[in-house]
Amino acid sequence: MADETDGINFAEPLANGADTAPAIGLISQYVKDLSFENPNAPAIYQSAAQPAIDVQFNIGTSQVGDDVHEVVLKIEARAEAEGTVAFIVDLSFAGLFGIRNVPEEHLRPFLLGEAPRLLFPFARRVLADAVRDGGFPQLMLDPIDFSSLYLQQAEADGISIAGQSGQA
Repeated sequence: MADETDGINFAEPLANGADTAPAIGLISQYVKDLSFENPNAPAIYQSAAQPAIDVQFNIGTSQVGDDVHEVVLKIEARAEAEGTVAFIVDLSFAGLFGIRNVPEEHLRPFLLGEAPRLLFPFARRVLADAVRDGGFPQLMLDPIDFSSLYLQQAEADGISIAGQSGQA
């Protein structure tokens, strides 16, 4: 018996044989690269000074197949106490997204705004665990509004965003 909902038979192909509905799905997520450096151990553990932590983000995308895009969220964190490096951690956390029938004007905002938002909680956990495993308190990053950052960057670059009235 075919599945039917509101008169639509999902077991049969569409009348014209084309699947034109936009679809996006997360296929996989993974650690692409992870590096943790603790260059001044064990002496750094004797320091009572609170380290200053600098965190930088970068987002990269590439099409890796038909309807498949890779989004890489790169996070670099560096902690220094009294001019001495406590730790340096570099993480590239990636996700493969299947994207079909999405208009071009919506593709870039998704890849640079929404996709990193989906990956961030998992990347944050990997980073926190690496710092903890290095002998330091977990580094818990605050959530980031990647969509707003994308809109700000697009506006600064003079890129028109479809459906936006110029306000971010």
